[in-house]
Amino acid sequence: MDLPTIFAAGAPLIGWTTHGLVLNRRLATARRDPLTGLHTRDSFTARAERIIQRHPDRASVLLVDLDHFKAVNDTHGHAAGDAVLAATAMRLSAWCGHSGIAARLGGDEFAAIVLDGPDRVRDLFEALHQPVTHVGRVVPVSASVGLCAVAALPVISLTDALAAADRAMYAHKSDGRLARRR
Repeated sequence: MDLPTIFAAGAPLIGWTTHGLVLNRRLATARRDPLTGLHTRDSFTARAERIIQRHPDRASVLLVDLDHFKAVNDTHGHAAGDAVLAATAMRLSAWCGHSGIAARLGGDEFAAIVLDGPDRVRDLFEALHQPVTHVGRVVPVSASVGLCAVAALPVISLTDALAAADRAMYAHKSDGRLARRR
Protein backbone atom coordinates (compact mmCIF):
# COMPACT_ATOMS: atom_id res chain seq x y z
CA MET A 1 0.00 0.00 0.00
CA ASP A 2 1.36 3.42 -0.87
CA LEU A 3 1.52 6.36 1.54
CA PRO A 4 -1.33 8.42 0.01
CA THR A 5 -3.65 5.41 0.30
CA ILE A 6 -2.75 4.93 3.96
CA PHE A 7 -3.45 8.59 4.72
CA ALA A 8 -6.73 8.47 2.79
CA ALA A 9 -7.84 5.39 4.75
CA GLY A 10 -6.78 6.90 8.10
CA ALA A 11 -8.38 10.34 7.64
CA PRO A 12 -11.92 9.27 8.64
CA LEU A 13 -10.56 7.47 11.70
CA ILE A 14 -8.67 10.58 12.80
CA GLY A 15 -11.78 12.69 12.19
CA TRP A 16 -14.04 10.41 14.24
CA THR A 17 -11.50 10.17 17.04
CA THR A 18 -11.19 13.95 17.22
CA HIS A 19 -14.98 14.33 17.14
CA GLY A 20 -15.33 11.79 19.95
CA LEU A 21 -12.78 13.59 22.10
CA VAL A 22 -14.49 16.95 21.58
CA LEU A 23 -17.91 15.50 22.49
CA ASN A 24 -16.47 13.79 25.54
CA ARG A 25 -14.93 17.06 26.72
CA ARG A 26 -18.23 18.91 26.18
CA LEU A 27 -20.13 16.29 28.18
CA ALA A 28 -17.63 16.50 31.03
CA THR A 29 -17.94 20.29 31.04
CA ALA A 30 -21.74 20.06 31.10
CA ARG A 31 -21.55 17.83 34.18
CA ARG A 32 -19.56 20.40 36.15
CA ASP A 33 -20.51 23.81 37.43
CA PRO A 34 -18.15 26.32 35.76
CA LEU A 35 -17.65 28.50 38.85
CA THR A 36 -17.13 25.86 41.52
CA GLY A 37 -16.08 22.79 39.55
CA LEU A 38 -18.63 20.71 41.46
CA HIS A 39 -21.03 18.31 39.80
CA THR A 40 -24.26 19.73 38.40
CA ARG A 41 -27.66 18.47 39.55
CA ASP A 42 -27.99 15.81 36.82
CA SER A 43 -24.48 14.47 37.32
CA PHE A 44 -24.96 14.42 41.09
CA THR A 45 -28.29 12.62 40.85
CA ALA A 46 -26.92 9.76 38.77
CA ARG A 47 -23.91 9.24 41.02
CA ALA A 48 -25.85 9.67 44.28
CA GLU A 49 -28.38 7.05 43.26
CA ARG A 50 -25.55 4.58 42.66
CA ILE A 51 -24.09 5.29 46.11
CA ILE A 52 -27.50 4.76 47.72
CA GLN A 53 -27.94 1.46 45.87
CA ARG A 54 -24.53 0.21 46.98
CA HIS A 55 -24.58 1.53 50.58
CA PRO A 56 -28.16 2.21 51.73
CA ASP A 57 -27.19 1.59 55.35
CA ARG A 58 -24.31 4.11 55.37
CA ALA A 59 -25.33 6.85 52.91
CA SER A 60 -26.35 10.30 54.10
CA VAL A 61 -27.66 13.12 51.94
CA LEU A 62 -26.94 16.72 52.85
CA LEU A 63 -28.25 20.04 51.62
CA VAL A 64 -26.33 23.23 52.26
CA ASP A 65 -27.71 26.72 51.81
CA LEU A 66 -25.57 29.78 52.42
CA ASP A 67 -27.23 32.15 54.88
CA HIS A 68 -27.73 35.77 53.84
CA PHE A 69 -25.88 35.26 50.56
CA LYS A 70 -27.65 38.17 48.88
CA ALA A 71 -26.24 40.43 51.61
CA VAL A 72 -22.73 39.17 50.79
CA ASN A 73 -23.20 40.15 47.14
CA ASP A 74 -24.81 43.48 48.04
CA THR A 75 -22.21 44.43 50.64
CA HIS A 76 -18.99 43.00 49.22
CA GLY A 77 -19.80 42.66 45.51
CA HIS A 78 -20.44 39.75 43.19
CA ALA A 79 -16.75 38.85 42.93
CA ALA A 80 -16.71 38.33 46.70
CA GLY A 81 -19.89 36.27 46.38
CA ASP A 82 -18.19 34.12 43.76
CA ALA A 83 -15.22 33.68 46.10
CA VAL A 84 -17.60 32.53 48.86
CA LEU A 85 -19.26 30.05 46.48
CA ALA A 86 -15.88 28.70 45.36
CA ALA A 87 -14.65 28.39 48.96
CA THR A 88 -17.86 26.63 50.01
CA ALA A 89 -17.47 24.20 47.11
CA MET A 90 -13.86 23.50 48.02
CA ARG A 91 -14.73 22.92 51.69
CA LEU A 92 -17.68 20.68 50.86
CA SER A 93 -15.68 18.69 48.32
CA ALA A 94 -12.77 18.25 50.74
CA TRP A 95 -15.18 17.08 53.43
CA CYS A 96 -16.75 14.53 51.07
CA GLY A 97 -13.35 13.11 50.20
CA HIS A 98 -13.39 9.84 48.30
CA SER A 99 -16.49 8.51 50.04
CA GLY A 100 -18.91 11.03 48.60
CA ILE A 101 -19.90 13.52 45.96
CA ALA A 102 -20.66 17.23 46.19
CA ALA A 103 -22.76 19.30 43.80
CA ARG A 104 -23.88 22.85 43.26
CA LEU A 105 -27.61 22.75 42.68
CA GLY A 106 -27.76 26.40 41.71
CA GLY A 107 -27.35 29.82 43.27
CA ASP A 108 -26.10 29.33 46.81
CA GLU A 109 -27.46 25.80 47.23
CA PHE A 110 -25.27 22.73 47.44
CA ALA A 111 -25.86 19.03 47.96
CA ALA A 112 -23.69 16.12 48.95
CA ILE A 113 -23.92 12.42 49.57
CA VAL A 114 -21.39 10.70 51.79
CA LEU A 115 -20.87 7.53 53.74
CA ASP A 116 -21.08 7.80 57.52
CA GLY A 117 -22.14 11.45 57.35
CA PRO A 118 -23.68 11.81 60.82
CA ASP A 119 -20.32 10.96 62.40
CA ARG A 120 -18.54 13.72 60.47
CA VAL A 121 -21.10 16.45 59.82
CA ARG A 122 -20.00 18.66 62.73
CA ASP A 123 -16.63 19.13 60.98
CA LEU A 124 -18.40 20.28 57.81
CA PHE A 125 -20.60 22.69 59.70
CA GLU A 126 -17.56 24.27 61.33
CA ALA A 127 -15.67 24.49 58.02
CA LEU A 128 -18.60 26.19 56.30
CA HIS A 129 -18.70 28.89 58.98
CA GLN A 130 -15.11 30.02 58.41
CA PRO A 131 -14.81 33.48 56.83
CA VAL A 132 -13.45 33.91 53.32
CA THR A 133 -10.79 36.48 52.50
CA HIS A 134 -11.33 38.28 49.20
CA VAL A 135 -9.08 41.10 47.98
CA GLY A 136 -7.80 41.66 51.50
CA ARG A 137 -11.29 41.86 53.02
CA VAL A 138 -12.76 39.29 55.35
CA VAL A 139 -16.19 38.12 54.24
CA PRO A 140 -18.25 36.37 56.93
CA VAL A 141 -19.86 33.09 55.90
CA SER A 142 -22.57 31.03 57.47
CA ALA A 143 -24.55 28.13 56.15
CA SER A 144 -27.53 26.03 57.09
CA VAL A 145 -27.01 22.29 56.75
CA GLY A 146 -29.67 19.62 56.63
CA LEU A 147 -28.77 15.96 56.82
CA CYS A 148 -30.77 12.80 56.18
CA ALA A 149 -29.45 9.33 56.94
CA VAL A 150 -30.91 7.33 54.05
CA ALA A 151 -31.44 4.20 56.16
CA ALA A 152 -33.90 6.13 58.37
CA LEU A 153 -36.33 6.63 55.51
CA PRO A 154 -39.38 4.38 55.13
CA VAL A 155 -38.63 4.10 51.42
CA ILE A 156 -35.00 4.46 50.40
CA SER A 157 -34.76 6.93 47.55
CA LEU A 158 -32.67 9.96 46.67
CA THR A 159 -35.79 12.07 46.14
CA ASP A 160 -37.08 11.30 49.63
CA ALA A 161 -33.62 11.82 51.17
CA LEU A 162 -33.29 15.25 49.51
CA ALA A 163 -36.76 16.23 50.68
CA ALA A 164 -35.98 15.15 54.26
CA ALA A 165 -32.63 16.98 54.24
CA ASP A 166 -34.40 20.07 52.88
CA ARG A 167 -37.01 19.95 55.66
CA ALA A 168 -34.27 19.50 58.26
CA MET A 169 -32.30 22.42 56.86
CA TYR A 170 -35.23 24.83 56.76
CA ALA A 171 -36.45 23.78 60.22
CA HIS A 172 -33.32 25.43 61.64
CA LYS A 173 -32.48 27.96 58.91
CA SER A 174 -33.31 31.00 61.01
CA ASP A 175 -30.73 30.17 63.67
CA GLY A 176 -28.08 28.71 61.35
CA ARG A 177 -27.81 25.49 63.28
CA LEU A 178 -26.98 22.06 62.04
CA ALA A 179 -30.12 20.07 61.39
CA ARG A 180 -30.34 16.30 61.19
CA ARG A 181 -33.04 13.82 60.42
CA ARG A 182 -32.29 10.25 61.38
